[in-house]
Amino acid sequence: MAKVEVYSLFSEFDVDLFKLGKHYRLYEKFGAHPAKVNGKEGVYFSVWAPSAKSVSVIGDFNFWNDKQHKLNVRWDASGIWEGFIPGVKIGMRYKFKMTSNHHVETEKADPYAFFSEKPPHTASIIENIEGFGWKDSNWMSYRKDKNGLDKPYAVYEVHLGSWMRNLEGDQYLSYNDFADKLVKYVKEMNFTHVEFMPIMEYPYDPSWGYQITGYFAPTSRFGTPKEFMNLIDKLHQNDIGVIVDWVPSHFPSDDHGLGFFDGTHLYEHPDPRKGYHPDWKSLIFNYGRNEVRSFLISNAFFWLDKYHIDVLRVDAVASMLYLDYSREEGEWEPNQYGGRENLEAISFLKDFNQEVYKTFDGIQTIAEESTAFTGVTKPVSIGGLGFGMKWMMGWMHDTLDYFSKDPIHRQYHQNDITFSLAYAFTENFMLPLSHDEVVYGKRSLLNKMPGDEWQKFANMRLLFGYMFAHPGTKLLFMGGEFGQSAEWNFSQSLDWHLLQYEPHKKLSKYVKELNKFYKGHPALYEKAFSPDGFEWVNFGDSQNSVISFIRKGHDEENDLIIVCNFTTVPREKYRIGMPKTGTLTQVFNSDFKKYFGSGVSNSKKLSIEKKSWDNREFSVEITLPPLSMIAFKII
Repeated sequence: MAKVEVYSLFSEFDVDLFKLGKHYRLYEKFGAHPAKVNGKEGVYFSVWAPSAKSVSVIGDFNFWNDKQHKLNVRWDASGIWEGFIPGVKIGMRYKFKMTSNHHVETEKADPYAFFSEKPPHTASIIENIEGFGWKDSNWMSYRKDKNGLDKPYAVYEVHLGSWMRNLEGDQYLSYNDFADKLVKYVKEMNFTHVEFMPIMEYPYDPSWGYQITGYFAPTSRFGTPKEFMNLIDKLHQNDIGVIVDWVPSHFPSDDHGLGFFDGTHLYEHPDPRKGYHPDWKSLIFNYGRNEVRSFLISNAFFWLDKYHIDVLRVDAVASMLYLDYSREEGEWEPNQYGGRENLEAISFLKDFNQEVYKTFDGIQTIAEESTAFTGVTKPVSIGGLGFGMKWMMGWMHDTLDYFSKDPIHRQYHQNDITFSLAYAFTENFMLPLSHDEVVYGKRSLLNKMPGDEWQKFANMRLLFGYMFAHPGTKLLFMGGEFGQSAEWNFSQSLDWHLLQYEPHKKLSKYVKELNKFYKGHPALYEKAFSPDGFEWVNFGDSQNSVISFIRKGHDEENDLIIVCNFTTVPREKYRIGMPKTGTLTQVFNSDFKKYFGSGVSNSKKLSIEKKSWDNREFSVEITLPPLSMIAFKII
């Protein structure tokens, strides 16, 4: 095998941008890139290791011998080591072996590798990700419209390793399997988007993908990078948007990963008060280091650019924003103004959002953020963080707590189900019923519900109906849509066999039709983040545990009146105030028998009377089914 030849993909301008924290396409420069130099085929390698005394590429092509292929350090004090090795081919495995100025040796996977070995193996693999024949040009041309904040978001959250498995040997499905089975299922169920829990390469299955070692490589557990592209392509061809979880908040300390990369704290903050996460026993990026900012924002660009991802959902934002997150007194140091905010992380998040929105048309970003930090979804130009949406964690916890109570006691907890509307429009909220709520002894959604089998399923339908009628966008974790009985287990398939049983089958039908109803009624999404899109009719009927409200779109004729009965008692001649006169027509009812309900309904059209009620001039008597959400239109 030939020696390393001097060659570079970096211009002086590239290096300057990298050092300034302003190079956002580093994946075109760093890593392993097949090339032809002086008529010879081979691979160009480059890595950032400013504290290294020597850097070698070791791999299949040199018997993992660190003496054979030593990279050249650039003259410009950038810390970049690079070189071209003739004869190296796509598919070969490799790592970087480094010796620091302090004689510390590290052997690392390539931070910019496009592909990795299947865990538990840890080497990077040379891969060419160019040349995939995308067929999603239609989607990409109108994505801005489909993906807008005034459009429906009914998101199906998926963990690929446990959505479904091959029956023979309980093996993973492949990306190509998902391109068939998952795409067909999501389309049939009328979801608008799929959210993938992290698909970047990770070594430890119980981390669910949130401890990433290969930020630029889709996990090899399910196939190759181009097979993952095929999955995204098929989703787009079927008008389904793709959200991926992105984790710039922390990374694991595995020997082959980013930690202590060149024998120093290169990617992580050197002060453990800022650089070590006590909850996850992981390392925290040094957001004040320009080259690290370039690495992270380049990573966001990479998935939006090379994989056509539509939305990045940013994990654990709260842990980034606060220096005292999960820390006791004395375990953190205040910022320069004496506050608890991590100013470097805040600055990074603002830069990230500004740059991705400026560069990629029609994308969105979503923050998983659990605190009262202000302005998460406000523009950077007015002091916000610049996210498109934020998970409404308070709504999730309050709502599930309320639903876990026996209906007879709900009258004493009316505020738990109405309180979210006091702050619903302070941010652009997404309502999640996520994976975190169905693990670690929290029980499945179905088994959080009180009562006998009928009541559990009625409560599930009511929960989903209330969620879809509530302002904001929607997210449901896989299995919830058919009433998975057991807690989620990352190491096995969902219990698809439950669909042979009537309650589960009918719940699935209900979610399918609820998604369709949501997508077909602009009042439920056009003003999802505006107080103009919501109006209470009555939130104070705690004695009956009933709430009623109006959802509004751009056209008044599309307005919906929503009524939720959170008890098992059907109520006839229940009077509610109306915004105007006319005929009231029921357009949705979670209690239909086809959904495993009792069949109590408002079958005929109801005439609105000029009779004062709920501080309104007009009113009407309706029938409230037990444990139900019903929707009406005035004609």
